[in-house]
Amino acid sequence: MTTLPDKTDRKMGLVIDLDTCVGCHACVISCKGWNTENYGAPLSDQDPYGSDPSGTFLNRVHSYEVQPEQGAAQLIHFPKSCLHCDDAPCVTVCPTGASYKRVEDGIVLVNESDCIGCGLCAWACPYGAREMDAAEGVMKKCTLCVDRIYNENLPEEDRVPACVRTCPAGARHFGDLGDPDSDVSRLSAERGGMDLMPEQGTKPVNKYLPPRPKDRIEDQIDVLAPLLEPIAADTGGFIGWLDKALSRLPGGTI
Repeated sequence: MTTLPDKTDRKMGLVIDLDTCVGCHACVISCKGWNTENYGAPLSDQDPYGSDPSGTFLNRVHSYEVQPEQGAAQLIHFPKSCLHCDDAPCVTVCPTGASYKRVEDGIVLVNESDCIGCGLCAWACPYGAREMDAAEGVMKKCTLCVDRIYNENLPEEDRVPACVRTCPAGARHFGDLGDPDSDVSRLSAERGGMDLMPEQGTKPVNKYLPPRPKDRIEDQIDVLAPLLEPIAADTGGFIGWLDKALSRLPGGTI
């Protein structure tokens, strides 16, 4: 079995703003593209244009309709990928040592040449963040685009995970969550960043920012009411004639 480091030099991870995410799936597409064309083996698809397509993805977005105790109902878009946990059960359960957590930055990776595809890591992960690549027969997971973030051949603004770079809403943030003065740490502290399923005791590095409460629909109507009043009580011209003509019919008006 693989052992976890006692501590890591940094805790690189994501802060995801559930209030800002619009569910456009741009992060899913960019993740699939970058990790298929670059790091490791391609993320394969099976029967992609057939009646029962399936494929390997390292990042997915789920959508849920939520009714808060106060305020209007909300549609919450929930991106999900590996959370690079401090106490990662996917690492300690691996029988070959293929899964490991890096000391220098805390990123959890899979050495694909050592992976035997037993699936124990997927079974141990409480977040469903690992996937079996059917074509390669090995487990795949989010790498935080480790081949991008340290690549000095890329412009500095591109040295972030592909999902972060491509998010049009700015809902994804990347940095060192082990540094309390980093941008992501301050953002998480200001907005009440949350662990996903903290009861599991995995100590995920990634944080989620909760959605802000929305106004009640009644309040929205009250605000808009003055703007909805008719501009003129008496209409003229063709529309006025048509309205009067239709009003003579049973239930007719415009």
